[in-house]
Amino acid sequence: MVKVTFTLDDETVARLRRIAQRARKPQSLVVREAIAEYAARGERLTEDERALALKAYDALAPAVRRRPPAEIARELRELRSARRSGGRRTAAR
Repeated sequence: MVKVTFTLDDETVARLRRIAQRARKPQSLVVREAIAEYAARGERLTEDERALALKAYDALAPAVRRRPPAEIARELRELRSARRSGGRRTAAR
């Protein structure tokens, strides 16, 4: 553990003490748990970020080239065969 010094306003200290007393936990543990919870929330996308990502996906998805499954399977067979024999002999289609 590392000892750290922070400056907090009176209301924050009062909240910390109330929470620690009610939970019957040391104040330092309450602070560690609060930081862990805050970090977990901070790693998730906000609603605005999620909406922007979905909008970008919706704009790009129609541009994805669709090919018949048989064509995809044929290309995969060619790739696997080429890998086994040292590489492609012709350009990719």
